[in-house]
This record gives sequence, structure tokens and C-alpha cells, in this order.
Amino acid sequence: MGVLSGYQPERVLYYFEQIAGIPHGSGHTQAISDHLVRFANEHGLEVSQDTLGNVVIRKPASAGCETAPCVILQGHMDMVCEKEAYVTQDMEKEGLRLVVQRRRDLTVPIQEEAGIVSDLYDPEDVIVTAEGTTLGGDDGIAVAYMLAILESDRITHPSLECVFTVDEEIGMLGAAGMDMSKLTGKYLLNIDSEDEGHLLAGCAGGCLVTITLPVEKEDYTNGVPVLLTVDGLLGGHSGIEIDKGRANADMLLGRILQDLTLQFSDTDVRLSSLQGGTKDNAIPREAAACLMVKENMIRDIQSFLNEREEVLRGEYGAQDPGIRLSIKPEPGQGGRCFTKASEQKVIQMLRCVPNGIQKMSFQTPGLVETSLNLGILETDDSSVTFSFLVRSNVNSEKWELMKRLRALTEAFGGTIAFAGDYPAWEYRPESHLRDVMCECFLEQYGKQMIVETMHAGVECGLFTDQIEGLDVVSIGPDMKDIHTPKERMDLASVERTWKLILSVLERLGASA
Repeated sequence: MGVLSGYQPERVLYYFEQIAGIPHGSGHTQAISDHLVRFANEHGLEVSQDTLGNVVIRKPASAGCETAPCVILQGHMDMVCEKEAYVTQDMEKEGLRLVVQRRRDLTVPIQEEAGIVSDLYDPEDVIVTAEGTTLGGDDGIAVAYMLAILESDRITHPSLECVFTVDEEIGMLGAAGMDMSKLTGKYLLNIDSEDEGHLLAGCAGGCLVTITLPVEKEDYTNGVPVLLTVDGLLGGHSGIEIDKGRANADMLLGRILQDLTLQFSDTDVRLSSLQGGTKDNAIPREAAACLMVKENMIRDIQSFLNEREEVLRGEYGAQDPGIRLSIKPEPGQGGRCFTKASEQKVIQMLRCVPNGIQKMSFQTPGLVETSLNLGILETDDSSVTFSFLVRSNVNSEKWELMKRLRALTEAFGGTIAFAGDYPAWEYRPESHLRDVMCECFLEQYGKQMIVETMHAGVECGLFTDQIEGLDVVSIGPDMKDIHTPKERMDLASVERTWKLILSVLERLGASA
């Protein structure tokens, strides 16, 4: 008996819990990919698996729907692996520990959860989370929906091509490297959205940008090693939450380090290393720098940090109130520090790189058009690496921001690399699939669906780029704080979305 046993939709949640038990973080998806192949073979379904691990499972149309156009159902099998500092779980080797709780027991007030279906929320609704880690609802719920459809002989549907891609969260690498020439679907339903009642009809393109700044180090023994930490931040998805005004721990670290070097003399504080964030598509929740300081200065530095913490909490009090700055001894670290020239260069680079919203859309009020997120900061013996995810709903603006980063990098004597470039998914003025989705939603909910484009990236643009005339939409159940250990999914929303998907498939099948 699983944690989700007894809740509805039963088979969807059965498969979701099964998936949660298989480690499937980005870059480590072979096990889940092979699991999907075994599932197809056990159910007598046609299956293909490419060298990247992408899987396509085909299912013939149900009776009476044989002449209806084929429908592609699509989601990604990888998840962002983030955990709280106290969690010792190895997410590359251990499955998730699911937890259920009632909405009334959440620390987040119900009204802050509200969206299009706010009137459907009930304090007794069951919310699923994972113990101290991300949940993987993004996008494990899509995989679970598809497996439940594939196994059933009671669902009315056209012929189906269920496409499971790998490594979406680290640049959509699976979809970008996939040969889509054998896909025959006319419609594509992507299940990788997180707001029930919202139908996504376009999204931003993006690119991973890595800047490597060479540094020099020297032996330095005139002090003791300490760790300066910026933590307590909310973080979040670098597309969906980029407009929430939340602090970026990497950027705050640069600000604090500059303040320290201005406040204390060169002989009092020296920088040894710095790091922050673990995912380019997640706003960093914590960052740290190893310093060499005079032992008698630690108390003064902590007092200085306390003052800066109050300043930051004043600035971010409404949107990110938990900011903490601290310093503690770090035995065994230090000994080699950046030369002063390298230290200055690194700190100045951190202070100069753009981050966050760069432009809002003038065509769609409230839509972020162009942004970037400094998601990862790393140090080795000879360099500091800055990893960004650049996003834009306008391809020319994305490229312009990438050129701006190149110019800044060259000015600081670094090198820059681009990877995982994917196109924006442009809004389609006429869409039969969108019309069907809205009709079915109105019938089920008694209200209009919200049709929108968004700043976060989904894989749809890569499919429309390769398959001419493909009609695409994206939906999903309610999930909050994805890409963070606070990620949670509403089971009542999962069930309503399941019913919507089934009614849409039945309506498309009836168009035979």
C-alpha cells in the first residue's frame, strides 16, 4: 500500500508514486527511461527508445476513433533535484519520500494558493509533497497521466503517440536531440504546466550560458578560514517566479563581498572561493564564500553582516523575508586565496552581470518578455564559473542579451559558451486543439479557461520547429513552488485535470 493509495485518480497516482520511487534527476534518467520501455513491452505496446533515452510509446485508437487524427501526448521524465540543507538523502540513488497533508495544515495561507479555480479549493484537499526535497510533480505527473491512459482499455481516444523526453530541466536536451520525423500526430498536448484552468499557447525560448573567468591564487596564512553564508531565501523557478521579486543568493553574495572589501582592509579579509545555486533554471536559495580573516575580526564581521541583513530584509521584506547572513569558522578550508587582482575581478564581475527581468512585454500586459538567471556559481583552482539561463519570448532579444554577456565576458578577460539553445514557441492565431480544450473546460468547470503565453520554457517550440503545422497546447494541474523543496501538488486538481484530458481525447476521437 502506497502513501497515495485510496486517493483519486487511482491509477494516475499509482504510477506517480511508482515513478517517485525511481531516482530520475536531470542527467540521471536511464533507469526511468528503461522502466518506460519495460512498461510498454509488458502491455504489448509499440515502443522506441533513442540513444539519449527519449521514449515513444504508441497506442492504436479505440473503437470508432480509427480515422481521427493522431494525438501526441508529451512530457519529460527528468526532475529538478533540490533538498533542504538538513536532508542527507542521495537523490541520485534514493527515491522520494512522499508526504500527504491537508490544505488546512499548510503554512501558506489558502488565499495565497488561489488561481482560476480558487472557488474549488477546499481546506480538506490533499496536498502531496516530498520530505525535505523537490517532489518531481514537474513533470512526473505527465508521465503518470500517460501511463494510466496507455494501460487502460476503457478510455475513448484517437491513436496516441506518448512522447517521454529526457533532460528538459537542463536545457531541453532530450527534445532538442530527438528525431521527430517519425511522429505522425497532428495535435500535441504537452502536460508540463502548473496552473489549473490556464491553457498555455506560447512560451519563451532559452539558452544556457556559461562564463568562465580565469583567476590566480596564492598562499595566504595570515588568518583563519571562515564560511560566509547567504541563505533563507525562497528561490523558485527562474521563469515562473522571475517576476516575484525574490532575491538571488548568488547576486546577494557579490553585493556582500563588495561591501566587505570596502569596509575592511586587504589584510583583514581575503577571498578563497565562492559557490551558490545548483540549477541554472532555479533561483538560488543559498550561496557561500570561503574567506581568510584575522581571528579577532570575526565578531566585527558578524556585526557588519547583521547590519547588512537588516538592510536586505528591508528591501526584500515583502517578497523574500527570510534572508540570513552569517559567518562561522570553517576548519580545513582556505590556505590559498585569490590574488587581490583576481578577487577584485570576480567581485566586480558579480556586481556587473545582469540578472532578473530585462524587459516586460508591451503586447501582453504582465508578461515578462526577456530575463536571465544566474543559477550556478562555482570555483576551482584556476577559474570561477557563472552559469545563466537566458529566456525571451522574442528570439532576437534572447540573442541580443547573449551578445551583451559575451561583450561583458570579453571585457573581464573570460570565455563564454552557449548550449541547449531552444526556440520560442509562438502563439498560433487559429488552433482547433485550443478550441476543443476551451470547450471541454467550459463544460466541466462552468467558466472560461484562461489562454495565455508565459515566460518559462516548455518543449513545445522544439516540436513545432520540426513538425510543420503541428497544433500544440500545454496544461497541467496545480503545483506550487516547483524546483524547490517546498514543491507541492493538489490531488483534487490532479483529478479534475485528468477528467479534462479524457474529455478532450474523447472529443478529438469523435472528430473521425
